[in-house]
Amino acid sequence: MERTISMMVGKGSLNHNNRTFIAKNVDRERSESNKVYVKENIKKVYHTFFDKALEAYNAKQSRADRRIDNYYEKIRTSKQEKLFHELIVQIGNRDDTNCGMVESVYAQSALEEYMMGFQERNPNLRVFNAVMHLDEETPHLHIDYVPFSTGNRRGLSTKVSLKGALKAQGFVGTGRFDTEWKRWVESEKQCLAEIMEHYKMEWLQKGTHEKHLSVYDYEKKMRKAEVEELEQEISGQKDKIASQSFLMGVNEETLQSQEQILEENEAKVEKIWQETEKAKEDWEKVQIDKDRVQDSYEHYKSLEESIKGLYELYHSWYEDKKKSYEEYAEKSSMLEEKTDYLEQQIKELEQRKFDKAEEIQAEEIKLDIVKLELQEAVNEFENVQKEADFVKEQAVQQYEKYRRVEPSERGTVMFDDMLRLKRENMILQDENRMLKEKL
Repeated sequence: MERTISMMVGKGSLNHNNRTFIAKNVDRERSESNKVYVKENIKKVYHTFFDKALEAYNAKQSRADRRIDNYYEKIRTSKQEKLFHELIVQIGNRDDTNCGMVESVYAQSALEEYMMGFQERNPNLRVFNAVMHLDEETPHLHIDYVPFSTGNRRGLSTKVSLKGALKAQGFVGTGRFDTEWKRWVESEKQCLAEIMEHYKMEWLQKGTHEKHLSVYDYEKKMRKAEVEELEQEISGQKDKIASQSFLMGVNEETLQSQEQILEENEAKVEKIWQETEKAKEDWEKVQIDKDRVQDSYEHYKSLEESIKGLYELYHSWYEDKKKSYEEYAEKSSMLEEKTDYLEQQIKELEQRKFDKAEEIQAEEIKLDIVKLELQEAVNEFENVQKEADFVKEQAVQQYEKYRRVEPSERGTVMFDDMLRLKRENMILQDENRMLKEKL
């Protein structure tokens, strides 16, 4: 099946593309079927692509008036470049590829495959918003992109430029009827036509079936070239008219939206007017009641004086009570602080008492140990003293016994041995006594 290919320049209404507002020709029930491929903030895209080049450019400027503070705002207010461009791509028309027809499914698949390869084919056309509308009569793509060129000698090294972007991608025009844009669109149409073949669709090119002229008729051939050039111009004008028609449609949608807002505002005005009338009626009722209220004024004034006196009386009483309460609160606060301080002191004294008790207990244990050691020393001293007294007594006895005998070397040795044996015997007796005590 043969289908035409339409590629038009769109106005770039992001609110329309993203369905921020709904136009009359949109089927709301099918809006959820729309496909969103890319949805980014254009300001962030500008920062990502141009901030580095902008910083380098400003660093080279010696004059402050030549520096650019915000590249996004500069392009937005520029008359030479646009912030972004939009391409609208459609296969067929509402008569042969309507969204209610089976053929539209093939068109949707081809458009989606075309969209998937768009950014790769066009590296210098940065897509930041892309959507396929399936809630209108015919499936179509809205592709919004920022064209940029790099390696520029004048201005920013990377800057917004449709012509520069297409040139970087290999599309160079030769004249008015052979521009970069036209060559690029023809290339994109050819790409889409190849994709369509995968879905059993052929590109129907209208106005390209003229008969081949004789190669010998040079003048007719030249006329044909002129005619073809004029047809190209006419085709360009048709595209321009179609684009303008689409823009008119968008403007109509915007106008409808504004009319809806106007109707809502008129409804609000009507409601405000009704509320004003009601307030006016209420005011008249208030004026009627004013006289009755005026009669009661003196009565209420006397009541006011009486209440004022009572207020002053209660106010004086309140001030006295307030002062007493403040004094009580101050004393209570001081007592609480003093109580807290005393409690802290008691805790510290109890802790110190506990620590001292442990120290006293430790010292008492040490004292008991010393007493035991002293007692052992005294016992040992007494034993030694006894042993010395015994040896002395034995020596005196032996001396008295043998002092008349003539001393000899053998007698002296025997005397010493006797004393030693007696001393050892005494020691053994003491040890035997101690063992019996332990038993």
